[in-house]
Amino acid sequence: MIYLDYQATTPLAPEVRAAMLPWLDRFGNPHSPHRLGREAAAAIDIATAGVAAALGDAAGRGRLVFTSGATEAANWALQGALRQGLRRKIVTIATEHACVLDTAAWLGEQGAEIVALPVGADGLVDLDAATAAIDERTALVAAMLVNNEIGVIQPIETLAALAHEAGALFFCDAVQGFGRVDLPLDACDLVAISAHKIHGPKGIGALWLRPGLDWPAFIHGGGQQQGLRSGTLSPMLCAGFGTAARIAEQCHTRDLIHVNGLALFLEHMFKDWTINGDREARYRGNLNLRRDGVDAGRLISEVREVAFSAGSACASGSGRPSHVLRAIGLTEMQARTSIRLGFGRYTTQEEVEQAARLIDQAAARQLEWA
Repeated sequence: MIYLDYQATTPLAPEVRAAMLPWLDRFGNPHSPHRLGREAAAAIDIATAGVAAALGDAAGRGRLVFTSGATEAANWALQGALRQGLRRKIVTIATEHACVLDTAAWLGEQGAEIVALPVGADGLVDLDAATAAIDERTALVAAMLVNNEIGVIQPIETLAALAHEAGALFFCDAVQGFGRVDLPLDACDLVAISAHKIHGPKGIGALWLRPGLDWPAFIHGGGQQQGLRSGTLSPMLCAGFGTAARIAEQCHTRDLIHVNGLALFLEHMFKDWTINGDREARYRGNLNLRRDGVDAGRLISEVREVAFSAGSACASGSGRPSHVLRAIGLTEMQARTSIRLGFGRYTTQEEVEQAARLIDQAAARQLEWA
């Protein structure tokens, strides 16, 4: 099968698999004082340094705390912000991932004030609305670096500056951008990332906290990870994450050139389709397209040789049209004609050529019989 769903998850890098396998047998608890424990702890320290360096914090000035994934990290960031003081307002964007929007909605039920900023037809946040919404009552501004459905890159530095001018914190969901596009780390107070989006294992992510940021614990127990998140860490998952991050940093330029080349080719192949979102301010390894008269769900079931999606994997079973596509002004019918093609390091031009041909042919058959 041709895999074109890199925004949902990425293939495990062979180097990552090799780094993880020894830890199936090396079972020491990394929080134990004996030799087996110290060996496991050393592996975690190496992984922490590798992930931090790939984020742009090679000196380890901030704190990197491993989590079960980016969903946990985002929950921790939003909930923690409201435990920091008297401010009870969170400002985010209407096209954010569900882990941010649903957490914000839950906090709203607990009495917090939630503002979801609108975006334009290009998917970019309305900065006038942001300026008006971010005020002295704001505890946190939350924004994605790269949108998981349409690949649009938000103006993170501008939003962070607005937050800081108002005395608020800025949280960046960098899951889709980490290892793919530049992250303005110095502008951020908190950053969420995930291993399985950069050819690492599932089940591990991290929350990065800027230097000097005092943050409340999220999970209580044995006091692991500087007392911020208790629980026994998995050396295997940490080693995999660290290796994936190191490779992403080393291969960043090569991967980007490869992805941009595939994107140019695909955009030419799908010349009869319309790209959703801004054509310039975007990560080009995410190609979200629509074609009037095409049923995306039917297309996915008909083209079984290709793995692709109609939007976020998290919402694929809901039956509802994408909230991201509706936010950029698409009708429900237009949203249901849209597909997302995600590709990256291990995708070949032969694969995208074959996939494009199969998808385009299936769409043509639908239109012929419409």
